[in-house]
Amino acid sequence: MSRSPAALLMVAVLLAGCAGASPSATPIVSSLASPTATAAGSPGPTCTGELTPAQTEGPYFKLGSPEETSLVGSGLPGTPLTLTGFVLGADCQPVADAALDFWQADDSGAYDNAGYTLRGHLTADAAGRFSLGTIVPGLYPGRTRHIHVKVQAPSGPLLTTQLYLPDEPSNASDGIFDAKLVMAVQPAGDGLAATFTFVVATR
Repeated sequence: MSRSPAALLMVAVLLAGCAGASPSATPIVSSLASPTATAAGSPGPTCTGELTPAQTEGPYFKLGSPEETSLVGSGLPGTPLTLTGFVLGADCQPVADAALDFWQADDSGAYDNAGYTLRGHLTADAAGRFSLGTIVPGLYPGRTRHIHVKVQAPSGPLLTTQLYLPDEPSNASDGIFDAKLVMAVQPAGDGLAATFTFVVATR
């Protein structure tokens, strides 16, 4: 029986906790990052072929997340965040039907470990594009704001990593933070729009 790309996600064995110094309670970043452009001049991903760095899964991953393009339920507090981007291979070509699984803390910095609030998986389209509606994650002791994600090409190994916001004061004191995993962020209506391009191994 055939299996969907999302079903290919395998649980990582890494169960390390999220360690680091206490973050600042300063609100979310105010600086902006502009989208990149292709040689033709239209907005699109840039790619050097360098694989996206892996990071710890942390203690809060759960199998069985629902298939969702929005993690935001009715009445959920927080700053709206729309995350869009691409999944590319090391050859900088789109990875069709790549599977992505996201999970994060809520506005107060808490994870839903009983249910699946702010947890969900989706599949990139034929051009490797994805779009996710969520909120800006809250702070909790030891970590800066971050979104967890697992990404996998249909025939490739699983990448587990985290995404960050630019210019967060607590980025500097977070021992896990990696500048290569910072999203490009700009205002969008009453919230924020973020972009990120994942580059993954395809075999």
